[in-house]
Amino acid sequence: MPLPHDLCSLVQNAFRARHKRIAVDHTTQNLGILSILLRTGFISSLTRGTIDGPSPEVFHTVGEAQKRIWAELKYRDDRPVLTSMSLVSRPSRRIFMETSEIRRICSGRRAQTIKPLGLGEIAVVKTSSKEHEWLEAREALQMKLDGEVVCRAQ
Repeated sequence: MPLPHDLCSLVQNAFRARHKRIAVDHTTQNLGILSILLRTGFISSLTRGTIDGPSPEVFHTVGEAQKRIWAELKYRDDRPVLTSMSLVSRPSRRIFMETSEIRRICSGRRAQTIKPLGLGEIAVVKTSSKEHEWLEAREALQMKLDGEVVCRAQ
């Protein structure tokens, strides 16, 4: 299973290099994190496709190794919308938070060793719920779901 730090570094480096779009492996983890970035306004669109390009028609005809998710990056006034994306939970030290701790980081207070979320910053939470596996911290707080805080973006 690919690690979230691969996606974090790929997205951050693509924004720094001023790429128009990026292609990442088609996994539920990548799709979950990218859909959160889409909902919060850091990227402008997501499309399924292949290695060659975004094409939803061809997506279902190729094998798993060829499938990709294409993300259109968003810029405002020729500056990237996403300035940094960093990993919170590492493979050597996973950060699991209960609802009360997620409430603390969302409301501007420190929880465990995690700094509070700043203005315009989001945290990605992986919950144990199969229906809502990948959520933004504020969405997890609304649904009263706890889980692993995977990464944060601003």
